[in-house]
Amino acid sequence: MADHRRSIPRTDTLLADPRLAEALRRLGHARVKAAIVAAQQRARDGELAPGEVLAAVLAALPGSASGLRPVINATGVLLHTNLGRAPLSDAARQAVELAAGVTDVELDLGTGGRGRRGRTALAALAAAVPAAEAVHVVNNNAAALVLAATTLAAGAEIVISRGELIEIGDGFRLPDLLVSTGARLCEVGMTNRTAITDYAAAIGPRTGMVLKVHPSNYRIEGFTADVPVARLSELCREHGIPLVADAGSGLLVPEPLLPREPDVTTWLREGADLVTASGDKLLGGPQCGLLFGRAALVDRLRRHPLARALRVDKVTLAALEATVIGPPTPTRESLHADQAMLRSRAERLAARLRDQGIDAEAVDSRGVVGGGGAPGVSLPSAAVALDGRVAAALRRARPPVLARVENGRCLLDLRAVPADQDDTLLASVQAVLSAE
Repeated sequence: MADHRRSIPRTDTLLADPRLAEALRRLGHARVKAAIVAAQQRARDGELAPGEVLAAVLAALPGSASGLRPVINATGVLLHTNLGRAPLSDAARQAVELAAGVTDVELDLGTGGRGRRGRTALAALAAAVPAAEAVHVVNNNAAALVLAATTLAAGAEIVISRGELIEIGDGFRLPDLLVSTGARLCEVGMTNRTAITDYAAAIGPRTGMVLKVHPSNYRIEGFTADVPVARLSELCREHGIPLVADAGSGLLVPEPLLPREPDVTTWLREGADLVTASGDKLLGGPQCGLLFGRAALVDRLRRHPLARALRVDKVTLAALEATVIGPPTPTRESLHADQAMLRSRAERLAARLRDQGIDAEAVDSRGVVGGGGAPGVSLPSAAVALDGRVAAALRRARPPVLARVENGRCLLDLRAVPADQDDTLLASVQAVLSAE
């Protein structure tokens, strides 16, 4: 009896097959060869016929050299931290592709000498926030706070309200972050109420800075009081102490839909010396930390040795610039999406699914900002309701669909799904449900 293993295609034969040429270009020799070896072993073990090896290789190879997979965000959460928060605009994606090549990120083409790193991105930020004398960019908002605390308060005290000692994602706590810089915390007030007199009593010769933090991932209601930036800035000026304010969610100017969410421009106009924010939240750009404020203060931070370790790369700078000066971002479009249009889309999708014999219903829904922004604010939305048991299967679809399970139903909330993804969403749902 002939040994079927003799019929298994050789590695060099498969590598030379034209049908693998594109995969070799996209993924590289080592990745493709590993897939070939794995398929050959399956054939030796009798799991595949020798003639099925090439098809198995093609099926096993990913679409790109990255392990990341595109996901459809049907959770109703605009800025889903586990999904990378803000999706980049088309303009930002194009800028990333340009920046991936050789660029003049730190070169003055006129003189041929060294230029200011990311000067066009910084200029775009400065133009977007005229209230700032100077701007700087680091790799995230936590880094912005670390740089400020290290520069202004290492070996000194940071005065901060107890009600603003927040915990951020994955168990990271703001107090631990600040203390790691060599600063000491001087906590004032109570969890629910802090007065200007609490700050005034705490400021002294050991004070390096006063820190105001917007608790953007929770909200306390009831018997509460805090000190607004305008009043706190007056006190800090009296004592010659810098006021650093963490606005958190990345609004550069006021957003009418989120009146309780602070913005950089307003806080600077109210007297904050330095305001920090995130680039990948409501601004809708890449992950980065933004610093705005007085020129002398920003320059001190920019020249600190730690700033070198926290600087961003050319790809981030390019995406940030395109986000600031380009068209409305996907985040802004999702935030301002019309509920009637969302409902119309949901009804069309549900009807098409019913035409395929799938039990689906268009329902009203509520979305949220997410990403540690606008706690307590819900946004009217619409969703396609399916049997709740399909949520797990949808995560295994191609592309995966992340939905929300509510009251036993799987809701495909459309608030964060661009309209041009409706057909892709539909195809993923149909493929999953037809396979069951």
